[in-house]
Amino acid sequence: QVQVVESGGGLVQPGGSLRLSCTASGFSLANYAIGWFRQAPGKEREGVSCISEVDDSTVYTDDVKGRFTISRDNSKNTVYLQMNRLKPEDTAVYYCRPKMELCGSSWNVETRYLEVWGQGTLVNVSS
Repeated sequence: QVQVVESGGGLVQPGGSLRLSCTASGFSLANYAIGWFRQAPGKEREGVSCISEVDDSTVYTDDVKGRFTISRDNSKNTVYLQMNRLKPEDTAVYYCRPKMELCGSSWNVETRYLEVWGQGTLVNVSS
């Protein structure tokens, strides 16, 4: 069965850190670009970051640049999202999805990603 499992979320104080994991089963993440998306309460889902499969090039939405880092460990079939200096506005459910192409200019366009969904992982930044 082809699926992804997101984990690592939790409750953290503003300024704190979390590392999210996206682990695949049924396919190799090494063959795909992987994007992280998030959906905050009452808001539309938005792209957070993407890592390409060919050269591990990365892209970030402006809100997280300098605070979040995406990386992959193909030996563990896992992509990570290291989140530092978290803010209350980072509170959301975070999802990862695979993409056939490089991240490119469509990295935050959900329709360019495969229909492979996990349950998401909740990040709650609150004091």
